[in-house]
Amino acid sequence: MTIQPSGEDFSALTWVKSSYSTADGADCVEVAHTPGTVLVRDSKRPEGARLAVTPDAWTGFVAHAAIV
Repeated sequence: MTIQPSGEDFSALTWVKSSYSTADGADCVEVAHTPGTVLVRDSKRPEGARLAVTPDAWTGFVAHAAIV
């Protein structure tokens, strides 16, 4: 797991909000997939730092979150 520094150009990525996001989107995370990496960011700070994890780590996280 790494933290991607803010200021990098991620404008070409397609960011997807959590399906549990509220209508105004005030409290949610967004994810974007790149080759070999899943990026996670706070929707309130889209230009802030991003958490970068492997696709396997992301799949494991999502599977665990689904049963909690």
